[in-house]
Amino acid sequence: MEGHYLSLLPENLPCTCDRAHDNQKVETMSTSYIYTFALIMTVVVAALLAGSKVVLEPIASKNEDIFNKRQILEAISTPLTAAGQDLASMSDDQVLEIFEKQVDQTVVSATGEPMEGMMAIEVDMAKERKKAESERMYPVYEVNFDGQSFYIFSVRGSGLWDAIWGNIALEGDMNTVAGVSFDHAGETPGLGAEIKDNAAWKAQFVGKKIYNDEGKFVSVTARKGGAIDKNHEVDGLSGATVTADGVTDMLYKGLKSYEPYMEEAETATTSMNLN
Repeated sequence: MEGHYLSLLPENLPCTCDRAHDNQKVETMSTSYIYTFALIMTVVVAALLAGSKVVLEPIASKNEDIFNKRQILEAISTPLTAAGQDLASMSDDQVLEIFEKQVDQTVVSATGEPMEGMMAIEVDMAKERKKAESERMYPVYEVNFDGQSFYIFSVRGSGLWDAIWGNIALEGDMNTVAGVSFDHAGETPGLGAEIKDNAAWKAQFVGKKIYNDEGKFVSVTARKGGAIDKNHEVDGLSGATVTADGVTDMLYKGLKSYEPYMEEAETATTSMNLN
């Protein structure tokens, strides 16, 4: 009877162990293929990213350079406009041309002495702020047009949430503010961010003095509740007292750092005028 049942089995029925072996080979090949494909794609993507960085890095660097130079020139946007040069409508090439032909760049030490071998635009104020005050370098931009000279000083400080920074332009007397520009890393839109976005607020700085009548350095204060001293104060920012106080502190400490240079430059100017 048993022989009868065995005779009913198909003669070519594959062995179960052979089928399992074949399945294992397929799975091994599939896994190997996946790993190989993933490795190839990783290499390809890495090569593309590296190539993109090589191609795009000079473009990004140039755009950053133009952005920084626009921010610096924004500090003299009022006299530029008066001279018929509207910064907002300038092309990138025009901004670069102004910097090339009308801006003298100087890097000064904490004692106000010029330092050789560097351009002001190369100074990273964020890195300088981490150094000891006696070791810091400071950028100075002297802009000349229409027979006038303006000195732009870069400063950096702290707002409510993160870093704030700016550029303050002084007239040739090293006392009268010709304009300012500010920026920030993370102040609140509509509140602290107004230091950058509120053109009317920034316009208040024009004409202010950083020295009082006795020749003492006092800087410019953003006063909560509104300016009282019209020569040395501007209105604070509603709802952004901490950020406005940060601007006040940044201006005082930042401009104070340039005072040795200002004194040297003023002495040199006076000497030239006498001669």
